[in-house]
Amino acid sequence: MKTLYIECNMGAAGDMLSAALAELLPDPAAFTEKLNSLGIPGVVYRLEPSVKCGITGSHMTVTVNGEEEEPGEDHPHDHHHGHDHEHDHDHEHEHHHDHDPDYERHHDHEHEHDHDHSHHHHHSSLHDIGHIVRDHLDLPEKVREDVMAVYGLIAEAESAVHGVPVDEIHFHEVGTMDAVADITAVCLAMAELAPDEVVVSPVHVGSGNVRCAHGILPVPTPATARILTGVPIYGGGIRGELCTPTGAALLKHFAARFGDMPVMRIEKTGFGMGKKDFEAANCVRAFIGETENKTGDAVLLACNLDDMTAEEIGFAMERMFDAGALDCWTVPAGMKKNRPGTVFSVLCRPEDADGLAAAIFCHTTTIGIRELPVARRTLERSVVTRETASGPVREKRSSGYGVTRTKPEFEDLAKIARETGRSLFEVRAELDGKN
Repeated sequence: MKTLYIECNMGAAGDMLSAALAELLPDPAAFTEKLNSLGIPGVVYRLEPSVKCGITGSHMTVTVNGEEEEPGEDHPHDHHHGHDHEHDHDHEHEHHHDHDPDYERHHDHEHEHDHDHSHHHHHSSLHDIGHIVRDHLDLPEKVREDVMAVYGLIAEAESAVHGVPVDEIHFHEVGTMDAVADITAVCLAMAELAPDEVVVSPVHVGSGNVRCAHGILPVPTPATARILTGVPIYGGGIRGELCTPTGAALLKHFAARFGDMPVMRIEKTGFGMGKKDFEAANCVRAFIGETENKTGDAVLLACNLDDMTAEEIGFAMERMFDAGALDCWTVPAGMKKNRPGTVFSVLCRPEDADGLAAAIFCHTTTIGIRELPVARRTLERSVVTRETASGPVREKRSSGYGVTRTKPEFEDLAKIARETGRSLFEVRAELDGKN
């Protein structure tokens, strides 16, 4: 399985992610040319060599109308996408969050309220951004959808933090193009890499505070913390904001899971550098490679039954699969008081454990369930439909660990056998080409 692992030991931002992914592609220069041919208004990409702690990588420089904002003194990265949010009320009240330019290429929140409900033309709504992305950029449809989904995560976070409806949030013109540039670059690189799975390390968010016009905000900033809800994060000795809202949203959108690097055969490594220097290399590191097996966490739920009929147990098993069980089985066992009984077991995903436990209590007579975390190793599986003289037959294909197996779907064989009056053996032999 083609796996992409993203290491965020120094946080993440759009420009660092785009540079790291570009280095994984066969021709990073050609990819940069493709980005510049998209026609994002006023935007020019440059993928430039960068060295951090003696390690050579790349930095993705984005200029808007020939200008690139510089990082502030207190921020480790030069990604400061502007998010000016304005909305109107019946009284005049203006407040302006002016973060250092290192915060998402000048991440500033402007809430403007006045009597005439005026809107500045240099702001763009989420709808306007959608118009740019969907109607003016030469992108595959899937990439367009990814770009808007990432922007949606940012807008939803800003909406929740500032108490402004999503459709009333507006983004500063220069910051918008800057953000669209970074997000589009990452989404397009993901499409070209086409990994089967994206795994991301726990995210280093930095520590301390960040100054704004209203005062001091903690790191991670409220919008970043909102986006990273449910994601494993940590702080540390590095003072400053390491993970930006755009970086957080990109990771949240593409990651299938967060955790340690899986066992994989690395084919290529990419280094996406920030601009500032620290004792630790200021970079996002990305690895592309193959994993022979997919090891996933699961939960085993089990209980002992000694007062249910076979019919009742069979019905309960059906309900387990309806509730999302990966597998369900029974084993005969000798119970206490020398009674014959049944061990009823259910394998499920961790997020489904509560629902399956409720289903077990509902459909069995047990008053207690054992719960154990387990790890699974599975072959990679797929289903293809094979056309035969007797009709279509689905085949289950499994591979990995040097093993390849193919098995026809029983229900399809049974359907053909019923319709033709033949035995299962004859239908299977025909499929195998033995007749």
